[in-house]
Formats: sequence, C-alpha cells, structure tokens
Amino acid sequence: MSTTPDDADAGLLQQAQRDEEAHQQNVLKFVEQFAMLLSEAGLPRMSARVFAYVLADDAEIYTARELSEGLRVSPAAVSGAVRQLVQAGLLAKERAPGSRVDHYRVYDDDIWSSIMAQRRPFIVRTLEVLSEGLEVIGTERPGGRRIRETIEFYRFIEEHMWAAMAEWQKHRRHAADRAFTGGSSDPGNPPHKPDTSEK
Repeated sequence: MSTTPDDADAGLLQQAQRDEEAHQQNVLKFVEQFAMLLSEAGLPRMSARVFAYVLADDAEIYTARELSEGLRVSPAAVSGAVRQLVQAGLLAKERAPGSRVDHYRVYDDDIWSSIMAQRRPFIVRTLEVLSEGLEVIGTERPGGRRIRETIEFYRFIEEHMWAAMAEWQKHRRHAADRAFTGGSSDPGNPPHKPDTSEK
C-alpha cells in the first residue's frame, strides 16, 4: 500500500507534535530542578518556578494565563508570583497600547546585566538609610560599628559589581563571537588549538 503525500504530511505533523511535547517535558523537568535551587536560596517556590520557566521556554513574552498553562498550575498561583518577580526586577511587565492584559518577559538582551541593573536603586537607597542611621547612632557602640561596616560592604559591592558587569559584557561579546565563528563557548571545552610545533 503506497503512502500518499497527505499521509506523509500527517506523519511529519505527528512527529513534530511528539518532539514538541518531549521538549516541553524537558523544560518542565529543568524548571523543577532550577526552582528547587532558587527556593533553597530564599525565593518562594512558585516565583522560582515562573522565573525558571520564562528563562528556559522559547517564547519571548507571556501573559499570566500562558504561564499558568505552561506550568500546568492555576492562574491564581501565577498572579502572586509574577508580581513578586516584577518587584524584584527579575521580570519585566509590559502592556501594549489599548490592551487590558499585562505581559511578562525576561530581559532578553543581556538578561543578567539587566537584572543586576534593577538592583542599583535598592543599593543606593540602602546606603542612604544606613548613613542616616549611622549619623543618629554613632560609631562608638557595637551597633554603630556594625552599621559602618555594612555601609562599607555595600559601597564595595556597588563599586565592584559594576566593574564585574563591564567585564561580563566584554566576555559575553567574545563568547558570542566564538559561537558565530564555530569556536567553543564552553569554558570547560576550549577551542582546539592547532599544533604549531616543528615536527
């Protein structure tokens, strides 16, 4: 019995659907593993799952309903999670003109520099509050000395974090260049260097 073009197309479609379902299962498996790690670091479990999903899935932008469908949880569970992630600077919230639905995404162009940049106002405000507290409490007592050391710590973090971000952006560009030219971007698997020694 011969196979018609329609049969072949149907077979290809079914295979594509199976491949997509397998990919989604792999995404959800990663989401649970990464979310558990983020939860151990203090992020609420549902917020961790949403962030991991947006990081690993292919779409560029999501509604809360799409996130709930992708994670196979209730929309109510996602609602609080996206609110917290937006407040923490881990997700961006957008709304198209005329739309009544919010959309969420990670910062696709250099995700981690964008996320870290969201932290700067918090660090600046923290330094302001600590400095005001130190003026009132003074440095003669143990509490004041701890506040002073905390100020120095945040100043150190602010200064070195932005230097590290500049280095990261340089590294990111080089990694992209290596990937484009076919070199390895895996630190554990550097590009092969030809043997130029004399035989």
